[in-house]
Amino acid sequence: MGVTLVVASQLPVLIVLLVLGTVAKLSTVRSGGEPGALSRLGPAVLVPGRLQAPALVACAVGELALAAGLLASTAAIFRWATVMFFALSTYVLLELRRRRPDAGCGCFGDVSAAPVGVRSISRTVALTGMAVLTVWAEVPGWVTFVQPSWWTAAGVALLLLLSPELEELADRVRYRAPCEQRRAPAESVTMARLRGSRSWRAHEELLASAEPYDTWRELCWRFFAFRSKDDGDVVFAVYLSGRRPVVRVAVVSPEDTGSLPSYTPVSA
Repeated sequence: MGVTLVVASQLPVLIVLLVLGTVAKLSTVRSGGEPGALSRLGPAVLVPGRLQAPALVACAVGELALAAGLLASTAAIFRWATVMFFALSTYVLLELRRRRPDAGCGCFGDVSAAPVGVRSISRTVALTGMAVLTVWAEVPGWVTFVQPSWWTAAGVALLLLLSPELEELADRVRYRAPCEQRRAPAESVTMARLRGSRSWRAHEELLASAEPYDTWRELCWRFFAFRSKDDGDVVFAVYLSGRRPVVRVAVVSPEDTGSLPSYTPVSA
């Protein structure tokens, strides 16, 4: 019985996460959020505009079905479907990070609006592992709610560590406004965060000067444009929310005459 409870110990974590994801997504669709908010959230960001709200609703319904199945049943179909859901979520987040580095994962609706980073991806990997572990559980999820274990607490602690949404919620409680409507940190503070990032260290040798020739803000991002030694431009984008903000960088050569290329997905 002890081994059974150990392999089933993460069922409460998975069920609660799936229910929270369902509620948050449906709340975001119902409220509508800020104009264009859905276009910055996965998985809506990967589909045409008219399908963004239905995509979030479909994802929410799927999560709720998985949570109900894990709670009340030991059927393998629900266990393996949960594994596939989190494995697919990991793939989607990797694609978002590559194709739309400005977009949030949307895991918990508009609370997950921060750009996809290592923590969000690591969380879905951890959830996939937890789901795999529960495949061999011989009890339904409700039993583990009645008989919780220290393994369950360990799973909760890990997910809290890997959840950037906690910082966003803290900021919302403090400022009570979306990121794009908040007062930005002083430019010198944002510059200090940029210079402490891996993106800066990786591209510092390309810069002709340590000071930007232009800087501006767009929504939740502060941009810094530098001249490069080959007469091109190096543009850094620093996310304005969180204690360890995401930093993106685009290198533009003199031959580039079109729009800036996609930002290289490098975190601070």
